[in-house]
Amino acid sequence: MSQASSRKKAAAIPSCHAGGGGVGAGPGAPVVALAGTPNVGKSTLFNGLTGAKVTMGNWPGTTVEVARGVWRARGSGCAEANCGCACGGRGTGCRCAHLESLACTLIDLPGAYSLDPSSPDEALTRVLIRDVPPSEAPDVVVAAVDAAHLARSLYLVAQFRELPVRIVVALTMMDVAKHHGVVVDTAALGDALGCPVVAVDPRRRSGLTDLTRAVRQALTDPVPAPRPHPDPASADELEVEDDRFAWLEAAVLAGTHASGRARVSWSDRIDRIVTAPILGPLVFMAVMWGVFQITTTVAAPLQGALDSLFSGPVTSGATALFTAVGLGGSWVEGLVVNGIIAGVGMLLTFVPLMALMFVLLAILEDSGYLARAAVVTDRLMRSIGLPGRAFLPLVVGFGCNVPAISATRILPQARQRLLTSLLVPFTACSARLTVFVMLGTIFFGKYAGTAVFAMYVLSIAFVIGVGLLLRKTLIRALGNDPLVIDLPPYQRPTLRLTASVTWQRLRGFLRTASGIIVATVVIVWFLQSIPAVPGVGFAEVPVVDSVYGVFARTIAPVFDPAGVGQWQTVSALVVGFVAKEAVISSWAQTYAVADPNVTGSAVALGEQITQAFAVSSGGHVLPAVAAFMVFLLAYTPCVATLAAQRREIGVRWTAVGVLIQLVVAWIMAVAVFQIGRLFL
Repeated sequence: MSQASSRKKAAAIPSCHAGGGGVGAGPGAPVVALAGTPNVGKSTLFNGLTGAKVTMGNWPGTTVEVARGVWRARGSGCAEANCGCACGGRGTGCRCAHLESLACTLIDLPGAYSLDPSSPDEALTRVLIRDVPPSEAPDVVVAAVDAAHLARSLYLVAQFRELPVRIVVALTMMDVAKHHGVVVDTAALGDALGCPVVAVDPRRRSGLTDLTRAVRQALTDPVPAPRPHPDPASADELEVEDDRFAWLEAAVLAGTHASGRARVSWSDRIDRIVTAPILGPLVFMAVMWGVFQITTTVAAPLQGALDSLFSGPVTSGATALFTAVGLGGSWVEGLVVNGIIAGVGMLLTFVPLMALMFVLLAILEDSGYLARAAVVTDRLMRSIGLPGRAFLPLVVGFGCNVPAISATRILPQARQRLLTSLLVPFTACSARLTVFVMLGTIFFGKYAGTAVFAMYVLSIAFVIGVGLLLRKTLIRALGNDPLVIDLPPYQRPTLRLTASVTWQRLRGFLRTASGIIVATVVIVWFLQSIPAVPGVGFAEVPVVDSVYGVFARTIAPVFDPAGVGQWQTVSALVVGFVAKEAVISSWAQTYAVADPNVTGSAVALGEQITQAFAVSSGGHVLPAVAAFMVFLLAYTPCVATLAAQRREIGVRWTAVGVLIQLVVAWIMAVAVFQIGRLFL
């Protein structure tokens, strides 16, 4: 990057002190930036320091999403031995001025291997650390470093030390380094690097007190002078790199020593199997099948209990309350009972299922297994012109498509980011999972888990097929960069981290249910209450003759070739364009308004849905259900995904993506039904 380009970026993007949106410790509070290479435990450390009370938001002037939080910690030791306190400098049980609590704004910068950016994420790290004036840079940079791979992780620190910034190194993976036969002397390494080095274990929250003390001390110290090094503006690039690596080698040699013969770790032994060309994909498929099978079978009793709660006491209590206040039979009662309780209540019965799914995925992620998926699928990604790490945003997409679109920023080339953003909507997000599980339970019984798993396999097939099509038509000349990824060692998942990650994801699901779903439910209820025929009053019209029903009947013939042309089914797909969770609430509302006897009852609702598929398919129920699930999988996930795509790839490409999704969804749904009815 030229100096002119650097100055332009620095001017376009506010400093760390200017904000970036979200949570902060308040005006005047110090700003600490957390930096490091991917997979060194940086985000886990961030969650441990902030208590996972964070906000995510785009940094002003960029499309890069950055986490921000408040780091609060009480002092546990006094650095002043002669402070005159009764503790004698130990800090135990005293309240001297040297034990003031640390309260600062903590910014989790995107993972970066160096300050020479190859993606928008790395570019932001460079701008905020190097390309802004010192007065606008973070007060302290905490660099997370993998002790098991010091030479590689310290390269970023070497670049930091060439700048006038305060640095504290947080050394992670100490146990892994020891297992590899390497012992790290933090004091000696700190002397060699010229900055404090603290050993931490973010997963078990150990070493955080020492890190707090080091950061507090760094805040009081003057900004250190940069390490003497060749000036990149006048020196040859090779000379700069040689000097940097020589300094790194000397620091590693000074700060480490061998503890004995390194052993072949059990992580390496497992990787020989799970990353093998043939066994690796088979293991991955088996693991994911197990996840869906456990999810659908274990969560079923809990779903039934919640359904009984909403269809019984909640519905009866609400009805009795409206009767008591003289609103029995009114449109207000219809809105609350047949709208909000029937729609949102049915959706909330899936909370146990979502929680269990998030727990299992958090365990796989915390154990280190999901990182191996990128290696396993590298060859598959290359077939459509994408690097192996493009699989990482796609994996995120199986949770939610919105952050997956944002995660495409890790890719170095703009066309790679464009193609991946267009493919992410074909990944089966957790919102679709709720509908898949409901239909699987109703129509496939004990094979529900396998049916849901088949949708996820088909999702991958859609990604590959559409990717190949786009590569040969609209998006050509893609690069083919080699896969470079750090594989974290396998670790035993911790209860605290698993619970924290699960709650964050479940909270996002619940926010959707309490936000856009409630709004959708209310809008759908009003559309179902507005008559489209004369002579009928508001909230007295049968659903089939409402604005909602007439619109659904108008477009229903388009779906007849797919066997799902019943207007109740089509209307659910239309509502699903807003959010896939709304498909379930739409069904619950439609049948609750049409027949009050089915309000909130999953059993009765299942019978109504089964009847609708039987009528629309001419008796070929299973092929029609499969076609519906395929259409649901392939068409536009939600309006939030469209907003994320518009931000990343623009309106034109977002519109192209919607058209592709609808065409693929319709063609595949028709093919599934027409072929399926020949055999079933």
